[in-house]
Amino acid sequence: MKETLAKMERFGVIPVVVLDRKEDACPMAQALCDGGLPVAEITFRTAAAERSIAQIAKEFPAMCVGAGTVLHVEQAERAVAAGAQFIVSPGFSKEIVDYCIQQKVPVFPGAVTPSEVMQIVDAGLEVVKFFPAEPMGGLSAIKAIAAPFPMLRFMPTGGINDKNIRAYLEDPKIIACGGSWMVKKDLIMDRETEKIKQMTSDIVSLVKEVRG
Repeated sequence: MKETLAKMERFGVIPVVVLDRKEDACPMAQALCDGGLPVAEITFRTAAAERSIAQIAKEFPAMCVGAGTVLHVEQAERAVAAGAQFIVSPGFSKEIVDYCIQQKVPVFPGAVTPSEVMQIVDAGLEVVKFFPAEPMGGLSAIKAIAAPFPMLRFMPTGGINDKNIRAYLEDPKIIACGGSWMVKKDLIMDRETEKIKQMTSDIVSLVKEVRG
């Protein structure tokens, strides 16, 4: 977990990817790596997710690939078996968290209220996925909720883009931000790999500028 958290903080941004076709997985991964961001959260919203994770894990062993939108333990099991190095859920599921802890797989459950955050604290986790970030109040809401929980850091996702991410990255309570603007579905489907690479490179430069 410590190693993965260190990577997340170094990356600063976690691309959240929806793949409808497994054959798009490797070109997308190559573009992210070429842009300097070897990490991706592949959402379990599509039938291609599991096979896409497996392909990326095989072809890009140095890449940190995880599974997002994990709603059930069975999905977490399939994702880990495919090679996912971390699990992300939109909300808190004790069953998923317990499974990941038993398997020693980093897990980032979502929360937007103090009661939900307390469940994550009770589970012994250190990072909260704040989702959906912008609709739920953005950085100001995170700062307010974070005050009673100095042991936690946050990974906001939802509504974050290249226009508002700087403020998030500047706050020490933010370990990394999830975003999809550099890996939008149409860019992936149309194999706009150079555009993905350029936008990725731009965000990597921003992270270095803000965090050093």
